[in-house]
Amino acid sequence: MANINHKPSKYMLNLLHVLPPFSDESNKVANVIIENNAGSRNKYEIITESGQLKLDRVGYSPLVYPFAYGAIPMTWDEDNDPLDIVVANVTEAFVPGSLVEIRIIGVMKFIDSGEVDDKVIGVVNDDKKNDHIKTIEDLGEYFKIETKYFWEKYKELKKPGTGEVKEFFGADEAVKIINECKERYQKEYAPKLEE
Repeated sequence: MANINHKPSKYMLNLLHVLPPFSDESNKVANVIIENNAGSRNKYEIITESGQLKLDRVGYSPLVYPFAYGAIPMTWDEDNDPLDIVVANVTEAFVPGSLVEIRIIGVMKFIDSGEVDDKVIGVVNDDKKNDHIKTIEDLGEYFKIETKYFWEKYKELKKPGTGEVKEFFGADEAVKIINECKERYQKEYAPKLEE
């Protein structure tokens, strides 16, 4: 699990900048830092510069996250944040800030306030009850309906009409997006680490 290619340090490492996006790319397994659990209105976010978990906001609507949610290290999406990931089929809450290996099963193309803000979708890799889940379709049609509804409505009371779900795609498209975000991270964000 998550071998960190970094010499020992007396300081806490910012996992967003020391872990690769994949723990096993050939099997589509990504490293994920958990930010939110299902059942919460709170929106936590990892501070990119320091790695601490911060309460970004309390949701404006009564909607709660229907899934766990996190960030993929060493990625940079078009919304100027690490790439987001929805973690489906979780039965017990994670410790926020923990590192979890997630098997990628798809991606949801999403526009948030005019910006590309795609959501990779996966399940916990080392959980026997998820062994049969290889695609988004394996989660059932209701997963897509609920996920689409959540993302299009969660900001509705503050910024009506700003969330637009485009389409769901399979794992290969998700891996492509992760790799694009990995390249963007190396080009746009990594140089800031040396300043």
